[in-house]
Amino acid sequence: MSDVTLALSPEPDWAAFVAIDWADKEHCWKLCAAGSKKYEEGALENTPEALVDWATKLRDRFGARPIAVGLEQSRGPLVYALSKFPHLVLYPIHPSTAARYREAFFPSGSKDDPGDTALLLEILLHHRDRLRRLEPDTVETRLLQMLVEERRKLVDERTRLGNQITAWLKTYFPQALDLVDKIISPMACDLLDRWPSLEQLQGTNPSTLNKFFLKHNCRSEKRIQERISSIYKATRAVEDAALLEAGSTAVKVLAKMVQSLNLAIQSFDQRIEVVSSTHPEAGLFNHVPGAGPALRPRLIVAFGTRRDRFTSASDIQNYSGIAPVTRQSGRSKSVHFRRACPKFLRQTFHEHAAHSIPKCPWAKAYYQHLRDMGVGHHAAVRALAYKWIRILYACWRDEKPYDDAIYTQALQKRHSPLAKLLPAFSLETNAEGHKKISTNRLTE
Repeated sequence: MSDVTLALSPEPDWAAFVAIDWADKEHCWKLCAAGSKKYEEGALENTPEALVDWATKLRDRFGARPIAVGLEQSRGPLVYALSKFPHLVLYPIHPSTAARYREAFFPSGSKDDPGDTALLLEILLHHRDRLRRLEPDTVETRLLQMLVEERRKLVDERTRLGNQITAWLKTYFPQALDLVDKIISPMACDLLDRWPSLEQLQGTNPSTLNKFFLKHNCRSEKRIQERISSIYKATRAVEDAALLEAGSTAVKVLAKMVQSLNLAIQSFDQRIEVVSSTHPEAGLFNHVPGAGPALRPRLIVAFGTRRDRFTSASDIQNYSGIAPVTRQSGRSKSVHFRRACPKFLRQTFHEHAAHSIPKCPWAKAYYQHLRDMGVGHHAAVRALAYKWIRILYACWRDEKPYDDAIYTQALQKRHSPLAKLLPAFSLETNAEGHKKISTNRLTE
């Protein structure tokens, strides 16, 4: 998301327009010089040497003047390879845009690479005002973006493997699910890697099990004894030898994979912490409620450092998919969930809004108000995210860190309806000195 900005700045004096259709082995290209109606086309191998040679010839031919390049990627090897040439200005064209454009003029469904290249060039020539020019953010922001996105992929993969482990255990060893609090935790993985079946676990000396739980930071002697006692009282769920062996083998392998992912995620977390803490925009998000070690870097990436990328908060709300889509035809009007958007960006704002509810009184009050009105959970969280984007955009635009007290005072000063709900959701301090949110509703 931070790679793309709205093309609001004036266009340069183009020397030529080029479209490239990416392929694994060979790229098709088509070129039209500015002011000319003649087209040139060709193909180049998908190698760094061929791309450099092609781009260098274009630079020499047009005297290093800017060349608009349309391609069906916003990321990927071709984009990264061409981005290093200052005379090439990239215009990513969404694959669905190109596909629908193709369907409009070729309803038969015919398709080939030269034809696709011609359509990309036509879109670039005649509809460039509706495309977003690729203008990369700073190195720090792009690095942080890649790190947080890759980390999320690892987390999703770990969740997928954890679900597989759970499915297997429910089939042949359901007692294991009661022995651990979280199936992807280091303790759970170590236990299943060492004793993937009830029979193996029951054949272990109690003192060994006691040491195992102590080693994994279980300090409650009562809880340890409950676990050990439940192990020896347990009964096999199935007697099928084939199922028991297949399940044990699968769970042992899956547990090792989760262990590896846990280490990988930990490594990403350490690097993300270093990069995000030194990012120039880090101070703006340090005190945002609900933005912890995982979400704070993602918010930094969501806004980036280029303040010419968005002209208003609505630009981010629409682009991220948090703002709904309105469809109107005649007297018919409906509001729908926005599906065409950067999914990771939308997920970032949605997750932050959800995490802010127990951490922020006004967010809790706003969410609960919507729920009391009959709004569903996810719709209420999106509405809260919509509000958060507007607030964080103002902080980002003015380069002022978010302060919850200042925003609360502003609500009261404006006599906002939300301010009337705040007393019922004020932060209290418990006996341990930690803050908690009171959800006691005041009678009106």
